Amino acid sequence: MREDPTAGLGAADVRQVGRLRRFAAVHGGAGAAVVEPIGRVGVRIVVIASDGAYGDAMASSVEAAAAVCERAGIDLADGWSRELAARVAPSPADRRRMAGTGR
Repeated sequence: MREDPTAGLGAADVRQVGRLRRFAAVHGGAGAAVVEPIGRVGVRIVVIASDGAYGDAMASSVEAAAAVCERAGIDLADGWSRELAARVAPSPADRRRMAGTGR
């Protein structure tokens, strides 16, 4: 009998598995993910793909975030190391958005 890879995850967390798999596939594979608790809202998963693109997803808990990453085939990093942060390659659109220009 085959084990259900989404067992133990809520519906919202299960949706993030597919979303992160698609993100990784479009960007040449996922390099690593960092899990960031953000209070009562949940946990943010920041994924840095092999090509330097980054994206994020929300999970209900740190444990759920780890399970989402495992099921999506994404390695978890212990945090933002210098090497991992250096791999992030913001696009021009990302830079404009972060600058607050709204253009």
